[in-house]
Amino acid sequence: MLARSLLAASAGGLLYWASPPRDLWWLAPVALAVFTLVVRGRRGRAGFGYGFVLGLAYMLPLLGWLLDFLGGQFGPWPWLGVGLVEALFLGLAGAGMARAGRLPLAPVWQSAVFVAAELLRSALPFGGFPWGRLAFTQTGGALLPLASIGGTALVGFGVALTGTALAELVRGLTRLVRAGRNSAGGAERAGPLRGLAVPVAGTLLPVVLGLAVTPTLGTAAESGTARVAVVQGNAPNVGLDLLYRDRQLYANHVRAARELVADVEAGRVARPDFVVLPEQVGSWGAERRDPALRDVVERLGVPVIVGGLATDSAGRLSNRIVRWGPGEGASEEYVKQHLVPFAEKIPLRSVAGAVSPFVRRFDRDMVAGDDPGVLSAGPARLGVGICYDVAYDDVFRGAARSGANLFAVPTNNAWYGRSEMSYQQLAMSRLRAVEHGRSMLVAATSGVSAVVRPDGSVARRTDLFTADTIVDEVPLRSSTTPATSIGEYVTWAVAALGVLAMVLSTLRGRRARRGG
Repeated sequence: MLARSLLAASAGGLLYWASPPRDLWWLAPVALAVFTLVVRGRRGRAGFGYGFVLGLAYMLPLLGWLLDFLGGQFGPWPWLGVGLVEALFLGLAGAGMARAGRLPLAPVWQSAVFVAAELLRSALPFGGFPWGRLAFTQTGGALLPLASIGGTALVGFGVALTGTALAELVRGLTRLVRAGRNSAGGAERAGPLRGLAVPVAGTLLPVVLGLAVTPTLGTAAESGTARVAVVQGNAPNVGLDLLYRDRQLYANHVRAARELVADVEAGRVARPDFVVLPEQVGSWGAERRDPALRDVVERLGVPVIVGGLATDSAGRLSNRIVRWGPGEGASEEYVKQHLVPFAEKIPLRSVAGAVSPFVRRFDRDMVAGDDPGVLSAGPARLGVGICYDVAYDDVFRGAARSGANLFAVPTNNAWYGRSEMSYQQLAMSRLRAVEHGRSMLVAATSGVSAVVRPDGSVARRTDLFTADTIVDEVPLRSSTTPATSIGEYVTWAVAALGVLAMVLSTLRGRRARRGG
């Protein structure tokens, strides 16, 4: 039991090392292979325990930025709490994989179970927490192109299938070696050798399919191009104290935007078609007044897309992206769809103050939007999501279906310091670019801001905690990927396969007990 627990913990460690900012995508299938061997032949209860160990070894280091952010004031409890909850879902994955391992074609069923558990924790509790899904480890790897076919669910399934089939291949080769030692003849080895066909196919098929899809990832401009400017005004690296530095955050970004204006007017920089500023730069009432932003917009003569906290005429608070246009001021807008639990929406508010500084920062929950964000930005139809939105499948799928030919994700990660959080989020943006065949603009307050091509490659990027502006020409694309059209159905199919695995393993177990 101790040896298996240590192996489960090592599998979790491998998953962490497969995650950004490291480009070690191939460690994720190896981690799944190790874990599959751990739960092989175990009961569901034991599988849950080993999955929980894997979850702790994976999620706690992955979410170390929570400890950096909240540890000074609240100690390790918020970090431990989130890690423990997420580890419980991985425990469910372990229990399901242990049971599904007794079915024919076990790697297929086990892979579906693991991804189904990921989908469950992406929805529960309080709207879920999709951080750390298998697909987000693959932005530098051979399996990333699968996102254009079936989105995150297909990429995650491909990772899991490669790993679970690899585990079966290792077991089959072990049996073959043992058979060879026990007999000099070939007849005794024929059975184990024939049994390797399915594990070999399962191990190679996702990688081969990913490589085959790679040439289909279009990057050409189909609707012209747009010259874009992404402004990173920077923020002080003060952690929690940044919650009360709104004016400084605003001033930094207005200053950076004005420097861009000066460069354009002096001819040092070509005039962009539009400008993107990060999340939560401004704060507006229902009248949408902001003389400084209006001045920047009028001098540039192009739209500025900027994030801010807004209060409407009914007093409802929301996190929004607003388009400021020359001669018209604030007009089109997008309201964040997925609010961060215990930050933008606070369950159990009466007790949440023990673990969340946002209880004191905001006296009411923000309201979430329902509509996809597609804003007019020069020649572009700009599909937007805000920060946490990028972890969810529906936001940019909805934008692409609504006619967006370019994506942007304004974000504010400054309070997480120099942690891995910004790189983890950049990886999600890269996957969304491939998923829908669109360039992605990442506009962060303090980094990492970036321009991502439709094939997931990073064309330009900034460093952490530096003031910088990226000006680049990006393709505008109107064609849709299969993932845009059918991605949600692929997700439901994988989830249904995972549920079916549990039903079949339950029925198989009952038959076995009756037969016994």
